[in-house]
Amino acid sequence: MNHFNLGPLHFQAQTWLIVLVVIVLTLTITLGVMATRRSTRPNRTGSLEGLRLLCVLFVCTMLLGPEWRTVQESDLQPEIAIVWDESISMDTEDARRPESMAGSETILTRRELVKRLVDSKFWETFEAEGKNRVTTASFGAPSPDADIIELAMSGTDINEALGNSLANGQNLRAAIFLGDGDWNLGTSPVGVSQQFRLKGVPIYTLATGNNKRVPDLELTSVNAPTYGIIGENAQIPFTIESSLARDVRTQIRIKSDTGAERYKDITIRANSTHYDSLLWRVEKEGASTLSISLPVANGELIENNNSRDFVISGKPESIRVLVIESLPRWEYRFIRNALSRDPGVTVDCLLLHPDLGRGDGPDYIQEFPEKLEDLQKYDVVVIGDIGVGEGQLTVEQANLIEGLVKSQASGVVFIPGAKGNQFTLSESNLGDLIPVILDQDKKEGLSESIETTMRLTPEGEKSLLTMLGESEAQNETIWRNLPGFYWQAPVVRAKAGSTILAENEARRNAYGRLPIIVTSRAGSGKVLYMAIDSAWRWRRGVEDLYHYRFWGQVARWMSYQRNMAAGERIRLFYTPERPKPGDFVSLSANAFDSNGAPLNNGVLQIDLTAPNGQIKRMELVKEEGAWGSFSGRFKISQPGEWNLNTFIPEEPAAAIEAKIISQTDAIEKTGRPARFEVLQEMSKISRGRMVTAEKIDELVKEINALPEPQPLVTSIKLWAHWLAPIILISLLSLFWIGRKLNGAF
Repeated sequence: MNHFNLGPLHFQAQTWLIVLVVIVLTLTITLGVMATRRSTRPNRTGSLEGLRLLCVLFVCTMLLGPEWRTVQESDLQPEIAIVWDESISMDTEDARRPESMAGSETILTRRELVKRLVDSKFWETFEAEGKNRVTTASFGAPSPDADIIELAMSGTDINEALGNSLANGQNLRAAIFLGDGDWNLGTSPVGVSQQFRLKGVPIYTLATGNNKRVPDLELTSVNAPTYGIIGENAQIPFTIESSLARDVRTQIRIKSDTGAERYKDITIRANSTHYDSLLWRVEKEGASTLSISLPVANGELIENNNSRDFVISGKPESIRVLVIESLPRWEYRFIRNALSRDPGVTVDCLLLHPDLGRGDGPDYIQEFPEKLEDLQKYDVVVIGDIGVGEGQLTVEQANLIEGLVKSQASGVVFIPGAKGNQFTLSESNLGDLIPVILDQDKKEGLSESIETTMRLTPEGEKSLLTMLGESEAQNETIWRNLPGFYWQAPVVRAKAGSTILAENEARRNAYGRLPIIVTSRAGSGKVLYMAIDSAWRWRRGVEDLYHYRFWGQVARWMSYQRNMAAGERIRLFYTPERPKPGDFVSLSANAFDSNGAPLNNGVLQIDLTAPNGQIKRMELVKEEGAWGSFSGRFKISQPGEWNLNTFIPEEPAAAIEAKIISQTDAIEKTGRPARFEVLQEMSKISRGRMVTAEKIDELVKEINALPEPQPLVTSIKLWAHWLAPIILISLLSLFWIGRKLNGAF
């Protein structure tokens, strides 16, 4: 590329293009002279040829990429901007004091190190003899009067801080950034670093802290449910991150505001993330504040991140279950007994046996509930050895159950039998809900000559459904000693998206061990498939203990969604239950008219009250084809307690209130490694350099040696200017008119 200029007019073009321009201009001039000499009207012809030459000259000039450049020399002193981070992460105590710096302590907080550097005014040599002007600015410091919400939302926006320095700088020569590089707000600092590079201003980063995490145990999250059933266990999952170089045997403990406690012995591996859970029995109605904590281990440098508080609301339960069966087999009888004797459960049974007639008694109904307002009252439907066909369920009834599960957040339990009626369910929409692939070649099932046992999968070991003991260790022993089974429904494998809780310990196929207990989700509801019909044998030696407990837990697990926020006219479901700031909460609601039928003609609104007291009204969208179902979503903009008042505008009394607790995880955290890679990238892009506090003298010398800031150059690309095509068209028009007047045509 060749560059040349004529005063403020600058050109750039490749050699071959310059040669081509010269040839074209020479040829145009030569032909013009020849045409003028041969013409009988040389003056007119000469004028036209001159106009032609002017057109060609204009095009050739534009091909050479002309730019009009003006240079503006600054009369301001060169400026050096110094910016430092004062965010919460700077409180991490992992910064090493340089030997040249006064003080007895060797390790300081990042904030203290930066403060000492700033107080030392290391930049004074920059200002000597008026060579430079220094500006200083800090950012990220939380307000002294900030509440818990403001503290949680405060963070580090390096891009904005440096962008302000660049925008406000006058004749900027260099920028120095002091911090740990831990940005968590705004866009990546790469963007502002590129802007500095375009301006010819390098960023020198002075790294503070350590890019390896300090020795620590941190309780990073607690994913407790928002409510629990009074008298029942709630599972409290938690996560602990360890940066200790050794295994730690410790004890995790939960304590309520009433003084009740539960604990669990755990072992946390070195430099790992530990996922676990603890059971907590909900004892009272209403909200209870709980604290989960672990003691400070030897060698920990941060002690304020070993505990978290959360709230669980206790609720009395009222679960309605519909059991549909064709034959009063042993499993049916004991499930009926288990649910009938459960004080929190109301059970209705429908026995569809052509020879025995309909079941009679206080727990029996004579007909399938055909009205939606009657069917939607059931939280769980248990389908035994029953299918679709004459004397069984109709296709319409099966489809109604499918709608109950998907649209009304109910649960369905499949317990097939030896008659193989479950294969006919594929003729209805219920077939899609079955979470396993049935073996069409073995419709009679798999019989065992000896007692066969099942074993829990890793998912089953953590599930509340299969928690038959008071602790995980006790639960493992119970399942290992449970009586086995002699028959299993024919299953090929579990469908994608389902969860296997228990497997056949003896039988395998190409997909692995045959699944026994499988769960899945369907719409807003839940599904459970039980491949054996002999769980009643778990009563051996312990009577009803484990069998009753298992089916009671199934009923409660399946009805959980419906009971999260349930009123007489409205049910509200939301996910996730404990969102974090920035998360979107998905809302699903069911509304009913005064007769109990799904509300199909009407609207549903929610008043959202944020933790800061601001109220926003939103309208939920009606879902077409669903049973009075509405949906919507909103963004959690701040941590704390969000109140949701859901109501039917025409009937304000038909309202329900729910609370969503947004975890107050702070954006800024101490104990995290300094992000040297961010600082290095900033410096590299802007053509600066990253140094540590020990090399600050080198940094000062290097900046003093920088050349003076370049003058401001303004460039106008003439070839791309909007006037260029107008001038060319005008010249060509004049040439064409001239030829017409000269009689060329």
